[in-house]
Amino acid sequence: MCTIAHITLPEFPLLLAPMEDVSDPPFRGVCRTYGADLTYTEFISSESLVRGAMRSRRKLDIFERERPVGIQLYGGDEDSLAEAAAIVDATDPDLLDINFGCPVKGIVGRGAGAGVLRDPDRMVRLTTACVRATRLPVTVKTRLGWDDQSKNIVEVAERLQDAGIRALAIHGRTRCQLYKGEADWALIGAVKNNPRMHIPIFGNGDIDSPQKALEYRNRYGVDCIMIGRAAIGYPWIFREIRGYIDTGRLIPPPSAAERVAVCRQHLQAALEWNGPMQGLYEMRGRYGRYLRGLPDIAGFLQRLVRFADAAAVLEVLAEIEERYGDLVTETTAELENYHTHCTL
Repeated sequence: MCTIAHITLPEFPLLLAPMEDVSDPPFRGVCRTYGADLTYTEFISSESLVRGAMRSRRKLDIFERERPVGIQLYGGDEDSLAEAAAIVDATDPDLLDINFGCPVKGIVGRGAGAGVLRDPDRMVRLTTACVRATRLPVTVKTRLGWDDQSKNIVEVAERLQDAGIRALAIHGRTRCQLYKGEADWALIGAVKNNPRMHIPIFGNGDIDSPQKALEYRNRYGVDCIMIGRAAIGYPWIFREIRGYIDTGRLIPPPSAAERVAVCRQHLQAALEWNGPMQGLYEMRGRYGRYLRGLPDIAGFLQRLVRFADAAAVLEVLAEIEERYGDLVTETTAELENYHTHCTL
C-alpha cells in the first residue's frame, strides 16, 4: 500500500495529473472510473482565490465520486498562499498540492509555478507557510530545476520534506525544457533512493504506454506514476497500465460502444456541474478526442457540437453506438504509437 498521511492508496497507484482546462470534476470522475487512484484539480491562483474570483472558487468543487482528490494551488506570496490554503481547508478535499512546476511564461513571470525553482529558499518558505495554514496533508509537484545548470531536485526534495510535505511529484524536465526533450527519470530515481527520503515519490513525464509504466517502476523504484496528457481523451490508459502491471498482458483498446459510454458519462457529469447550456458547450471539444479513429465520424461530430439540447445529443450518441457497436479502431501497435506521441 502507498499512504499519504491518512490517505491509503493501492500498491503502486496511478495518479491523474492536474491540467488546466482539462482536469475538471467531470473528467476527474471519468478517469476514476477507468482506474485513476488519485486525481487533482486544475491549478488555482492563490491570489485570485483570496480575492474571491468566481472562476477560482468554482475550481474548488468536488464530488464524492471523485475522491480521493487533491486541490492544487500556485502563488508566489507567502501570505496569499497561506490564506488560500485556509480557504481550501474549509472545502474538505483529501489533500492540498502546491504547484512549483508550471512552466508557462505568464505564471513564471509572476514568481509562481516553476518561477520559484530559481530560489529554493523561497520555495521552502512558501511551502512552510502552506503547511502551517492547513490541517490537510500538503504535497508538492515540481521539476528537476530551472535549467541544466541547476538540477537541484535531490537537495530541494530533502528541504521540502523537512518543511512538512507528505508526498512529492517530480516532472523529469527543467523549466527551460518546457515539455521538450526526454524526461530525465534518473534524477527522479535518485530522489526516491535517497536514504534521507521517507515520503512517497511520484514520477511524471513521458509515461505513454503500459510497458513504459512497468519498466520505469522497476528501474527507478518510484511509489506512484502521475499521468497527464496521455489521459486526455483516453482515460483507458489507467486501466491498461493497471492490467499490464497486474497480469503482464495488454488489454485491448476500447470498443466504439465504450467510447460512446464515456461520452455519455462525461456529458451527464458536465450537465450536472455546469448546467444545461454551459455543460453542452464544455463538451464540444471532448467528443472528437473520445471518438477519435472511428471511420467516417466527422458528420456525427458536427451534429454533436451543433445541438443545444442534451436529448438531441444523446440521440446522436445512440446512433453512433448502433452504427459502430463493438468496433475496435486501433491495433495494439497503433495504440502504442498514439501514446508515444503524447508528452506528459
